[in-house]
Amino acid sequence: MRKIILTGGGTAGHVTPNIALLPSLKEAGYEIAYIGSYDGIEKKLIEDFDIPYTGISTGKFRRYLDPKNLTDPFRVIKGYVEAKNYLKNHRPDVVFSKGGFVSVPVVRAAASLRIPCIIHESDMTPGLANKLCIPVAKKVCCNFPETLRLLPESKAVLTGSPIRAELSHGNKLAGLNMCGFSANKPVIMVTGGSLGASNVNKAVRETLPLLLKEFQVVHLCGKGKLDNMLLNTAGYKQFEYVKSELKDLFAMADLVISRAGANAICELLALKKPNILIPLPSSSSRGDQLLNAQSFEAQGFSIVINEDDLTPNLLANKVRELYADRQTYHDTMSKSGQMDSIKTIMKLIEEA
Repeated sequence: MRKIILTGGGTAGHVTPNIALLPSLKEAGYEIAYIGSYDGIEKKLIEDFDIPYTGISTGKFRRYLDPKNLTDPFRVIKGYVEAKNYLKNHRPDVVFSKGGFVSVPVVRAAASLRIPCIIHESDMTPGLANKLCIPVAKKVCCNFPETLRLLPESKAVLTGSPIRAELSHGNKLAGLNMCGFSANKPVIMVTGGSLGASNVNKAVRETLPLLLKEFQVVHLCGKGKLDNMLLNTAGYKQFEYVKSELKDLFAMADLVISRAGANAICELLALKKPNILIPLPSSSSRGDQLLNAQSFEAQGFSIVINEDDLTPNLLANKVRELYADRQTYHDTMSKSGQMDSIKTIMKLIEEA
């Protein structure tokens, strides 16, 4: 039986695309194992799928001054040795990496053993962890046309991001019933990622008096971010986080307001959901969400609002504009070349 090692972690965005590949890998007959950190979010997410999980030591590569910069290189070296020993014993045919700092010792160790590695870069510009892996990778998958010019031509493949198949099999009626919504009024879904987004939450709640005149709003606001004052507001339903029900909320949603994390927006593209993106500003990140959002806007997939410009009137006006043009956005997304990512990535794995 052919063997594959999956790796990636640090955030859910470095794990969920790996999870999306699992059904196709199993169907193709691969024996699957996962290498992550000792106690990162990847361990918790993978344990639901009955896949052998191995933890290794890991450290972060920082571009700024931090006392941990003195100790983390030793953790990375330890992780490299642990990964190499595991790979020597397990002898996989291929490694697929979704990035994050845990992937660096795994990919470099695999390459030293001449095990082919395929890596995936979600954002428009490669992060530091993937920059350290690109030189030894066989192929580098990416989400954005603009990323291709930043990668070695012989390795770069525009694939889009693997999306969990179940997300496209939601039940609109189940979503409406879950929220207590009417089928006669359009629905906006608001999401800020698994941790929520405080500034987006605040802006949406301030805009509710305008939005609820024409729309119903389901709000995935993040753990600990419910607003108890709004719990009984007609047409507005809050959840800290949803798991299996997410597909039903997507099926119900006519429009989505979201942050611009790469996996989140790739889900919107795959589901062809007209959307408003409010990217995390560069003051709070390395600026990747701004670039992701600009690309989606340029491709005609999204309307973008900068967080600094957010006002209730602007948000309400952009929602109305998006709803009026929703069919145009849907049609443009339908023509995208980044739709069949799992099939494309599986072909690369087979070739490797």
